[in-house]
Amino acid sequence: MRKTLVVLLMTFAAGAAQAQIQCWTNKDGRRECGDTPPPGAKVREISGASAPAPAAPAAKDGAKSAKKGPLTPAEHEQAFRKRQIDSEKAREKEDKERADTAAKAENCARAKEGLRALQSGQRIARTDEKGERYYLDEAQSAAEAAKAQEMVSHWCK
Repeated sequence: MRKTLVVLLMTFAAGAAQAQIQCWTNKDGRRECGDTPPPGAKVREISGASAPAPAAPAAKDGAKSAKKGPLTPAEHEQAFRKRQIDSEKAREKEDKERADTAAKAENCARAKEGLRALQSGQRIARTDEKGERYYLDEAQSAAEAAKAQEMVSHWCK
């Protein structure tokens, strides 16, 4: 008994699913589809088909809009590899920028330390080519301080 009832219900449901679909333009100029249009509307019947699929969103660039259909596995693989390469390049660029920033900070700290030592008033000793130690006089110390100040302005922007 239940099987016959289910078969009868499915038969009637299939008949309702085969109803004619009609399309028309509403008062706002938008296209609408359904089984009963409003009175006085210019109707176009679509028999044996389901409601039309919504329009695909427009592609962002012209190259993508020229392609039709879904991507093939090879195209998916190519796109994946391109994203991987782009990601790797971005990561390398970020690492390089981070290393450059760290080196700049270290050079700035060294330049400030050298300037501080020259401005402290203590005698500064250097070694010559023979390995002998000599002390800077006032003029040499002032010249070294000027160079150190240039280095501070260069590295500590």
